[in-house]
Amino acid sequence: MTLDELRIGQKSKIVAVNGQGALRRRLLDMGLTPHTEVMVRKVAPMGDPIELRLRGYELTIRIEDAKEIEVEGV
Repeated sequence: MTLDELRIGQKSKIVAVNGQGALRRRLLDMGLTPHTEVMVRKVAPMGDPIELRLRGYELTIRIEDAKEIEVEGV
């Protein structure tokens, strides 16, 4: 399952961050690292972007980027 498939209020744990080069590095720098618990807080009216809660802060990412993050249920 990937991060873009989660629903509002659903929690999960990051298993892997895919992608290559600058995209992967940017996702990791934002705190989206394996074994981190994330929760979807909000979804924009048109479905993109989504707001996540992780590590005590909120982060907004595009659906395209969320598809690169593999998660598992908590």
